[in-house]
Amino acid sequence: MPQTEVVFFKDIDGSVPALVWMDDQLEKVQDKLIVRIERLEELGHELRRPEADYLRDDIYELRVKNFKVNYRILYFFCQQKAVLSHGLTKEDVVPPKEIDRAIENLKKYSKDPAKHTYEE
Repeated sequence: MPQTEVVFFKDIDGSVPALVWMDDQLEKVQDKLIVRIERLEELGHELRRPEADYLRDDIYELRVKNFKVNYRILYFFCQQKAVLSHGLTKEDVVPPKEIDRAIENLKKYSKDPAKHTYEE
């Protein structure tokens, strides 16, 4: 099975929400998130719980837990790529407004992938 290319969503203003959020997390959490991203590269659509889950409307979540805190990166698939939208911490369920934000990012990305792909 070919590896899935994973890219970061870049907003109109040039910010990269998932990276900005990751940079604010503890180093141990960042390390766990990087492992999840690598697993997404390896398995793509085949990645399942407890590492990832489908939310709704073509939006998925990468799942990491550190102590009692749940960390999530929302992502979607577009043009054979997994696109990391943004991150959040949650207590119970992912708030609908966060899923809606990822849906908006999916719409923006679909219209102009080159403009909304972060390049290092």
